[in-house]
Amino acid sequence: MKAIMVMFDSLNRRMLAPYGEIPFVGYDCVHTPAFRRLAQRSCKFETSYVGSMPCMPARRELHTGRYNFLHRSWGPLEPFDDSMPQQLREAGILSHLISDHYHYWEEGGANYHTKYSSWEIVRGQEGDPWKGDLRLKDLPQSKNNERGGGPWLRQDWVNRSCMQDEASQPQPTTFRLGEEFLRANAGEDDWFLHLETFDPHEPYFSPKRFQDLYRHHLQDYHWDWPPYAPVTQAPEEVRHMRAMSAALHTMCDEYLGRILDLMDELHLWDDTLLIVNTDHGFLLGEHDWWAKCTQPFYNEVAHTPLFIWDPRSRVVGESRRSLVQTIDLPATILEYFGLDLPPDMQGRPLRDTIAKDTPVREAGLYGMFGAHVNVTDGRYTYMRANVTEDNTPLYEYTLMPAHMRAAFGVDELQDIQLQEPFSFTRGCRTMKIAGRSWRRASDFGTMLFDLETDPGQEHPLQDPEAERRMVDLMVELMQESDCPAEQYERLGLDR
Repeated sequence: MKAIMVMFDSLNRRMLAPYGEIPFVGYDCVHTPAFRRLAQRSCKFETSYVGSMPCMPARRELHTGRYNFLHRSWGPLEPFDDSMPQQLREAGILSHLISDHYHYWEEGGANYHTKYSSWEIVRGQEGDPWKGDLRLKDLPQSKNNERGGGPWLRQDWVNRSCMQDEASQPQPTTFRLGEEFLRANAGEDDWFLHLETFDPHEPYFSPKRFQDLYRHHLQDYHWDWPPYAPVTQAPEEVRHMRAMSAALHTMCDEYLGRILDLMDELHLWDDTLLIVNTDHGFLLGEHDWWAKCTQPFYNEVAHTPLFIWDPRSRVVGESRRSLVQTIDLPATILEYFGLDLPPDMQGRPLRDTIAKDTPVREAGLYGMFGAHVNVTDGRYTYMRANVTEDNTPLYEYTLMPAHMRAAFGVDELQDIQLQEPFSFTRGCRTMKIAGRSWRRASDFGTMLFDLETDPGQEHPLQDPEAERRMVDLMVELMQESDCPAEQYERLGLDR
């Protein structure tokens, strides 16, 4: 058995031709012929949603197959976590990671790659602290410089200066290493390749040949790194940023096409599972916001593209409407290799969903630690805000006290309590540490949307009966996740 997962970061569903060719940057569609080809060779999921947000919480789900945002913010895998790549490795199946996603190499992600049998890293994305160069005294002229970011902004300019041609950029390097792996191992058995690029995550650094596909009157205006903030820019600037994002999506499409070419050349369609996925989407001016995490998780962020080719059912060119989530992907991979699912895994294998659109859940939770808790049944999305003024009580439960780029500060560790085991911690007690969030969900309020009548989520619905049903689904899923008691208090919910 063989499996490949090609993962992108911040891949926008609405920029991909198989999802409707939405006119998004003033053109008929974004140029994504490889994704169209992929849809013709696989099963396309219409109702795929995130779970725990953003980057590393999503990847923790890819290892464990269970939600984590109710208990923990961004951080490493916990000692009690079950890891899908590690389970493959222990069963004698080679699990190999190739990635330029630099958050893996920070303190908040430092033990994810070690669960694989082997791994290769590619440096230089965004503000990855890669090359040390003191010669850059003044930053190049760019609107990017207005966004702040301190040393990370300067480091991005240093990194770009070390990539004088397309082949030296992280994404092409990552896919070249993926090709090497596939050519070396196509004739072997029992391997899983996790090929992951940070693109099309911002900043939208792409070769000119991709940007030239989206010419407009701000073509020479250098701005490709949107802020995490409300939109204050002029409409033509918003169009410019969308064009920069479209160019990078087209670059991703081209390199995906090279993997599809290899699938053809090496006859991998015969016996190889292929998953093409992302962790989340991104706001490019919709709802008057840029980015993610600083606002509610509207569908532009939460509703994700997903394609799966399963050589057992051989379903091609068909869509599936059953609600699926990130937590289902590790379950799908383990089942494909004939391995038992860990008892605490909440995700479900998608074999029958691919074959017959068999549902695996009625509803799914999603969100970020300390923000809205969201639930969807595929038609309605319900975003529950905090009801307490200070968004407390809120606690982190961890044995690995690290944030994105650094360990918890000593100020955070002055008052540590010991929490009795949760149902999924294998009898381990964890530290209970006062938490904090990026933004109070109450700044936006609780919202209910009917996607059937309001797919753009522009008009919050006042429907007490529908809200009661979504609250019941939310509470049921929170209970199944052994949610901390204070989350119910923070959200004003009955347990």
